[in-house]
Amino acid sequence: MAKQETVSLVDIFAQYTNDKKIDKGTLMSVLEESFRSVISKMVGTDENYDVIINTDKGDLEIYRNREIVPDGKVEDDARQIQLSEALKIEGNDDAKVGETCTETVDFSSFGRRAVLNLRQTIASKILDLQKDNLYNKYKEKVGTVVNAEVYQVWKKEMLVVDEEGNEMSLPKTEQIPTDYYRKGDYVMAVVAQVDNKNNDPKIILSRTSELFLQRLFEREVPEIADGLITIRKIARIPGERAKVAVESYDERIDPVGACVGMKGARIHGIVRELRNENIDVIPYTDNVKLFISRALSPARVSDIVLYEEHKRADVFLKSEEISLAIGKGGMNIKLASMLSGYQIEVYRDDNINGDDEDILLDEFLDEIDPWVIETLKGIGCDTAKNVLAIPRDELVVRTDLEEETVDDVIRILSSEFNGENAAPATEAAADNATEETNADDNQEAEGNSAADNQPTDEASDPVK
Repeated sequence: MAKQETVSLVDIFAQYTNDKKIDKGTLMSVLEESFRSVISKMVGTDENYDVIINTDKGDLEIYRNREIVPDGKVEDDARQIQLSEALKIEGNDDAKVGETCTETVDFSSFGRRAVLNLRQTIASKILDLQKDNLYNKYKEKVGTVVNAEVYQVWKKEMLVVDEEGNEMSLPKTEQIPTDYYRKGDYVMAVVAQVDNKNNDPKIILSRTSELFLQRLFEREVPEIADGLITIRKIARIPGERAKVAVESYDERIDPVGACVGMKGARIHGIVRELRNENIDVIPYTDNVKLFISRALSPARVSDIVLYEEHKRADVFLKSEEISLAIGKGGMNIKLASMLSGYQIEVYRDDNINGDDEDILLDEFLDEIDPWVIETLKGIGCDTAKNVLAIPRDELVVRTDLEEETVDDVIRILSSEFNGENAAPATEAAADNATEETNADDNQEAEGNSAADNQPTDEASDPVK
């Protein structure tokens, strides 16, 4: 009975070959090591034991080898046997002192405790082997997309399983903010990281990484999979917006058109998978200025000044283009900075090719009171030209300053561009008008006086 129990034990663990995807050679090694481990614990050593396992037939044979010594001279029962005992063993009829006696050992003779110990040892070694196989398998899959079934949803992470039942983790931080899954749903993600701390492999998936977006493009766009188009850079705010720079190695292929597809067929599949994340596809170029200009699309850039040592770019745009460049919540300019690798500063510039240079308001502290300059800055005017670009009456309303103060400011700023004899935009201009001019005409004359003193080149004003 005991022997059959041991043989059944081998048959039971033979199922690991199919169920756990363990090859027979490895299984044989594990079983042999397990038997030797138990024998060593029971008798103190396994050095003089031979364990032979046939995983196909389920056969198990254990042999014990001991040195034959004269009767009464046995010093170590585990390693020695006296001659008279050796002669009684089948197959050792001609045994002699000094030779080796080999006998078959029934594993059940070690007792029930040994059988239970064997079960635990094999289970433990098989589990360790599974962990090693899992780690090695997914270590090679880092960066690839997997489809897994949601097994459990928690507050900070989600447990998913692949087709083989291997467990993987999708942390909340790696999920798109609008993601919502329930048990039994299938989720697509990229293998981002594989850890094996304390021989406990943990597979981390991600749906927010740029790599996941890249893999989706490779799936949807055959030209990318074939290597005709390459993705050079990706900037992404998961669930909101992304910018993808692509380049074609074949001049006949439009990289942007290929990625978008006919009527957006290709890009729409990616957008749906990313929970309606807006994706801008732009052509890549080594020309940094042109690349930054494209990255700020849909805004149209007037000029760009680069500071390579600081990795900074000053971008000048028309007033109406600034909101497009910045984007909702600053998202467009943030993605453009991420994509280009430059810190982008946006400046308002309606005519950057003017002959006159602009002057910061702080340069007039000796002529204009500091609190007046701070008031002007409060309405977004940091330079002289920016102030002069605003009509006098509007400037009075927006700053809530006295009219005389506004007139003095306009006169001082205008003198820097028109010369000291420039006609001041003050109420004195209105006093020279004819008596027939009504009050409305006086106000219009004052407004025109300020406009006449305004320089033709408007200011390059940093957007705050």
